[in-house]
Amino acid sequence: MTNISRLVNKWRREPSIGGNITSWKEIPYRKPTLAPLPDGLHPSIVHVLIKHGIQTLFTHQAQAWNEIQAGNHIGIITGTASGKTLCYNLPIIDHLSRNSRPSALYIYPTKALSRDQYNIVDNFISDIDRVDNSATRNQISIGVYDGDTPKQDRATIRKNARLLLTNPDMLHAGILPHHTDWADFLRNIRYLVIDEMHIYRGVFGSHVANVIRRLKRITNFYGSKPQFILTSATIANPSEFARKLTEEDICIIDRDGSESGSKYFLFYNPPVVDQKLGIRRSALHESVRLADDLISNNVQTIIFARSRRTAHRFSVCRCGIPPRSPASSRG
Repeated sequence: MTNISRLVNKWRREPSIGGNITSWKEIPYRKPTLAPLPDGLHPSIVHVLIKHGIQTLFTHQAQAWNEIQAGNHIGIITGTASGKTLCYNLPIIDHLSRNSRPSALYIYPTKALSRDQYNIVDNFISDIDRVDNSATRNQISIGVYDGDTPKQDRATIRKNARLLLTNPDMLHAGILPHHTDWADFLRNIRYLVIDEMHIYRGVFGSHVANVIRRLKRITNFYGSKPQFILTSATIANPSEFARKLTEEDICIIDRDGSESGSKYFLFYNPPVVDQKLGIRRSALHESVRLADDLISNNVQTIIFARSRRTAHRFSVCRCGIPPRSPASSRG
């Protein structure tokens, strides 16, 4: 039995805790469902995958490969850490390594995420380059184009990048108004990845949808029609949402083949301290109490708070020192 299993069983038996849990749901462990590496995958990419211990794909990754090879627009809706990035990196890098002209555009909601993903893609291509430098590095140049991109680097990225990472704001303000400077890239664009699509909801989402419509009009002007690849881990109506965002028919891949440990979802209501006034104990103090149990049992813990001030108060209550991060603390 794991530490977390022992702890939640203890909480269940403890009246001062178990009595305050209004809802309790357990999701059992899920075994991975696997598929072989695609037959048509570039040998150098196969070599790198095996080197990193990847000898098979999850079934949703294999399905994504097949749908992309068929030219379909897809939406990958699987859990966090289920390998969604590999779902699109594998077919895109494979295609770009075999053809010298096609380009790909990756759109992320934040600059920080695009920088993280740049490191992943760049390291992957560097590994392939060590196996066969004729297959990748001399053909696939990667660039991040956002507000933090040095001005002296921007012209080089516009001229040479075949795999470009950006965000909706920069696409709207820095790329589309100057599309003539991006003519070669837009003329050859083959893939358009929209990561974390659930972010684009509400007023912000309507703005992004219009930016995507503008991008489609411009790529059509240059004679290209990019294939959409969208991803999300948390969305209830992916097909409808993706269709409204892109105005394309999207094939949804939502049967997650990755391994997943057992999970416990508990809704905890702080105990009543004044029955007549209906006053309950502070949620902050109850969070400290439960976090003490988690940390004492060596369970990795993240506490989310609505403000930096609350996170600071939690850290002071827990161990008397301010948190390292304004958003969370492990004590």
